[in-house]
Amino acid sequence: MNKIWKFFQYGYLLIAAICLIEGLLMINSNRSKAILLIVASIFITLVFFFKRSFRKKVTQRNNQNK
Repeated sequence: MNKIWKFFQYGYLLIAAICLIEGLLMINSNRSKAILLIVASIFITLVFFFKRSFRKKVTQRNNQNK
């Protein structure tokens, strides 16, 4: 199960990249929505790093308990 989560965590980066690209393309036409998408991409990227570090801590803890 842990191997599956390693691949799913990169989905956060994919979604963040899509939000960032859409926000940058939309910056001239709809500034408020573009800013929202850019902020969302930053937040999603932070979630990716948090989940990755948390998963690594849990994996290390599980390996020490064996």
